[in-house]
Amino acid sequence: MGYPEDALAEDEELLLHCHPHWKMLIGPAVVFIVSSAVAGFALGFAGTKLSDTPLTVATIVIVVVWVTVVAWRSLGPFLRWQSTHFIVTDRRVLAREGMVTHTGIDIPMGRISNVQFRHGLLDRVVRTGTLVIASAADDPLEFDDIPRVARVHALLYNEVFDSLDANRDRRW
Repeated sequence: MGYPEDALAEDEELLLHCHPHWKMLIGPAVVFIVSSAVAGFALGFAGTKLSDTPLTVATIVIVVVWVTVVAWRSLGPFLRWQSTHFIVTDRRVLAREGMVTHTGIDIPMGRISNVQFRHGLLDRVVRTGTLVIASAADDPLEFDDIPRVARVHALLYNEVFDSLDANRDRRW
């Protein structure tokens, strides 16, 4: 069993597991493409203008700068995206993020008092948005860039409603 199944209770059912929307990766992809093109152009230009030793030094400098830019502006955001999880089960909502330092929050379905979503024009075009979950005692929590946020909202609303019905039936 892999993640997130190993984080669930024995009889807990996984309803949704997603990463943030892919639109978070557009900027890092552009940085990767542009920096690779600039590095390739610089290497080609240096190859035509420099001789052996200066060419070697220039190549090392260009490659080190390219690796630094790609690691900082492309690889880092990709790993952050990959290590961010939004999970809905039949009992709770889980949000996890981080590779080295893990942070997370669990919200039991019975404690959710309000579920909202919002998305602007661009978000509606790419089918993403912000999900806002208010629990009984805490300030509302906002989860940005949730894919298909309207469907997730409907799923959560139905699960919260079912959870309230189940609690009401137990009291009678």
